[in-house]
Amino acid sequence: MEAQRLRREQLRDGTVLMEVALLVVVGAVLLGVTLQRTSGMGTGLVLSPALVLAIGPVTGILLTNMTTVVSAAFLTLAVRADIDWGRYLRIAPAILVGAVPAALLVHSVESGWLDVIIGVTLLVSLAVTPLLRGRRAEMSPVPAGLLAGALGGFLNTAVGVAAAAMLAYAQVTRWDQRSFAATLQPIFLTMGLISVITKLLVGTAGSGGAPPWPLMVAAIGSVPVGVLLGGVIARRVSSRTARAVAIGVVVLGSAATLLRGLGQVIGM
Repeated sequence: MEAQRLRREQLRDGTVLMEVALLVVVGAVLLGVTLQRTSGMGTGLVLSPALVLAIGPVTGILLTNMTTVVSAAFLTLAVRADIDWGRYLRIAPAILVGAVPAALLVHSVESGWLDVIIGVTLLVSLAVTPLLRGRRAEMSPVPAGLLAGALGGFLNTAVGVAAAAMLAYAQVTRWDQRSFAATLQPIFLTMGLISVITKLLVGTAGSGGAPPWPLMVAAIGSVPVGVLLGGVIARRVSSRTARAVAIGVVVLGSAATLLRGLGQVIGM
């Protein structure tokens, strides 16, 4: 009787945790895709800390990568007229260079340290981004694109967020905002695909990193809703307001992730 009671409690607790995780996933996807629709980036930035907290660093970043692929595919179709394919081709070839070592890092590092790495990287990215917006330095487009691709591939695979690398590239090459926001979509699509494939090849998903199917269905199914919602909101809410909301979510999630990781590391 006692064993049956414990079993029922475990099932009930597992159901509650899954329901909470589903709410977090759907909310994060809707907010992230809406921000991406209004400003060109945001899906990974919002999803990464939210999913890492909800389902762990390895599974959370893998699901972030998967969702980014779907959201970027939808948005690529929506903004295809403004995409600069020449700039895309300067960045895309180098993505694999950064993605492979990042996949190996994710596969080999303990979850506590991954939480620390993810939390610190996201917080640093948020701190650096305003500085990059005011930067006026110039750099040759080809080496800048290769560097941005490699760094972006590493960051996207390791922590699910490559926005800082792409924004730095846009600043040093004086990239027009409209074309930049549009071209980011096929770039993020490529980064997401390469991140997922490299993680599968090194065995990250097979070592407990595969997201539960209800969460995958919820995340991917929420993307088209987020795209439609983002299209409506983009006409009524400024990108600055949407970005401010997202930054608040990212700061809270990143700080909580960092603290959780530090707690695990100190307790080792």
